[in-house]
Amino acid sequence: MDRYNDFETSSIESGDVGLRRSLVPGIYVPTVAFFEPSSDNVDVETTANHAIRLAKAGVAGITTQGSNGEAVHLSHKERNLVTSTTRKALDDAGFGYMPVIVGCGAQSTRECIELCEEAASAGGDYALVLPPAYYQGLFSKDTVKDFFRDVATASPIPILIYNYPGAVSGMDINSDTIIELSQHPNIVGCKLTCGNTGKLNRIAAATRAATVSDPGSGFMCMGGSVDFTLQTLVGGGSGVIGGMANIAPKACVKVVELFESGHIAEARKLQAIVARGDWAAIQGGIIGTKAGLMSHFGYGGYARKPLPRPSKEDVHRWRDAFEEVVKVEKSL
Repeated sequence: MDRYNDFETSSIESGDVGLRRSLVPGIYVPTVAFFEPSSDNVDVETTANHAIRLAKAGVAGITTQGSNGEAVHLSHKERNLVTSTTRKALDDAGFGYMPVIVGCGAQSTRECIELCEEAASAGGDYALVLPPAYYQGLFSKDTVKDFFRDVATASPIPILIYNYPGAVSGMDINSDTIIELSQHPNIVGCKLTCGNTGKLNRIAAATRAATVSDPGSGFMCMGGSVDFTLQTLVGGGSGVIGGMANIAPKACVKVVELFESGHIAEARKLQAIVARGDWAAIQGGIIGTKAGLMSHFGYGGYARKPLPRPSKEDVHRWRDAFEEVVKVEKSL
């Protein structure tokens, strides 16, 4: 099924940047950042090739500058380079319709808006925004809502609220707040890395979120980890933005396809394999994910310092941890 047509998207022909690409339900991949081993500069060639590999696997879209993308290790110029490289690679490979979501979280409203503006200029279609947290002890009860409204009003591209307590000193945005913020015309979705499927269900129902079978209101209520893809879909969510899809995008997409076609028992079996693979990604973070890419696909490199390089024992551990899901990936 061509969801880009079924959801009446304003799909874009390759090279046409006059329109914004629509979000459709499915698997979105927060890509890892790649660096040249000798210079530690952004590896443009690998960035492009990885984006094309993911697109060919059938993912619904790509996210740059997320936690997997080491956004905190990149300058603004490097962030824009990764995004523009990804956009050009997709366009040149015939995936011009595929949306790119760009991580734009920052501690000040001003810088967050600046990142949104830069993301749009670099070819991003949407911004994924974490709430600020450094000074949260000084926040009023309305600070977070005001932040998202201010950013959404000023941003040239629509935004998705990114709820990831582990990245923002434990701040966990509740469903009432996200539902209220969803009324802003430039807030078009959320990513729930909190893993709270009850919260996801409440938000999805209240916003009439888009699903694989019904475009609903168009609001994208996304899970934040592929280990609960099936649960997200059953709960009325729109899909998942999940890092393990860097390793096994086809397997992650297959879970959605099995659910969509009504093959729930098969979807449940594959979901278990994907969840075990995701547990390895969660434990190893970007270090483990890159080690898995190197071991099984021959590329990936290392994270930027001060993150350590994995030991030989670590490399073997991550290779083995991803082996089951990679075997499925290579069979699809």
